[in-house]
Amino acid sequence: MNIDLLSQIVSPLLDWFSENQRDLPWRKDREPYHVWLSEIMLQQTRVEAVKGYYQRFLAAAPDVFALAELPEAQLMKLWEGLGYYNRARNLHKCAKEIAAGGGVFPHTKEELLKLPGIGDYTAGAIASICFDEPAAAVDGNVLRVCARVLEDDRPVDTPQFKKELSAALSAVYPKGRCGDFTQALMELGATVCVPNGASKCGDCPLRTLCLAKKHDTMLKLPTRLPKRGRRQEEHTLFLLRCGELTAVEQRPKTGLLAGLWQLPNTEGLLSESEVGSYLSGIGFGELRLRSARDGGHIFTHIEWKLRCYEIECERAVDAFVWATPEELLERYSLPTAFRQFL
Repeated sequence: MNIDLLSQIVSPLLDWFSENQRDLPWRKDREPYHVWLSEIMLQQTRVEAVKGYYQRFLAAAPDVFALAELPEAQLMKLWEGLGYYNRARNLHKCAKEIAAGGGVFPHTKEELLKLPGIGDYTAGAIASICFDEPAAAVDGNVLRVCARVLEDDRPVDTPQFKKELSAALSAVYPKGRCGDFTQALMELGATVCVPNGASKCGDCPLRTLCLAKKHDTMLKLPTRLPKRGRRQEEHTLFLLRCGELTAVEQRPKTGLLAGLWQLPNTEGLLSESEVGSYLSGIGFGELRLRSARDGGHIFTHIEWKLRCYEIECERAVDAFVWATPEELLERYSLPTAFRQFL
């Protein structure tokens, strides 16, 4: 790893960041709770999508003690739609551990890594932004920027590459501005050195240093390991209505979307006649098919193909929880895969 070249990007990058950084709600201060919460939310999620969630979350849990005391059902409702729900569960575990220790976050990357749900990237972000530690936070944006600057064509999604880059960047962190350097690298990857579309090299403060720009290889980098194909699954969902009530049920406590709420469903894509046979004998009384709609949802390793039948039921059977519109809005957390059909 070319540490000398990486050391040369520090000054122009910091100057650029001072003039061009976005006004984001979690940049108002260097409070560890705020930085930690935002970094967990931003994993696999767009900045624009996170803004509203972040503000609502802080209103409900303004500090780590409040988060530790937050009922799990309320936590999941606050997180509803953000996806990757294990992030919320780990957030809760971590908050309880920090609150039990007096509410003080560890200052070093090594100590932060011992907390539940905090990995190498998040630990580096908190340590550098909040405590001015020379600890790199290497995410997809940073990998892309550095692979292009260094014109390194090795796959960036290997543990070895991330480890090497983290060590090399940590060695060039500017004392007194570690947090700015971490955020500047992220910002450049998010707004200028973007993954898709036309190059924005004309706006880049590193264009005279970047080897990929020099050799016109920007769009060939970074390289990644071949992706495994997603497993395909088919499910039929039932949007069962009885007056203003809608049937929901809780998912198992383990596995995908563990413990969250869902529309009743079964495997496979059923035809209208098959739906009638499937639901007969449950005790709904007369059933009326109101609509049918296809949809889908993509998880990291699984792709769901979905068909949802909206059905009016004569009776609300005890096999399900029957929720009012207000309860669907405020109490029961349905992931986007199911909520898209409401």
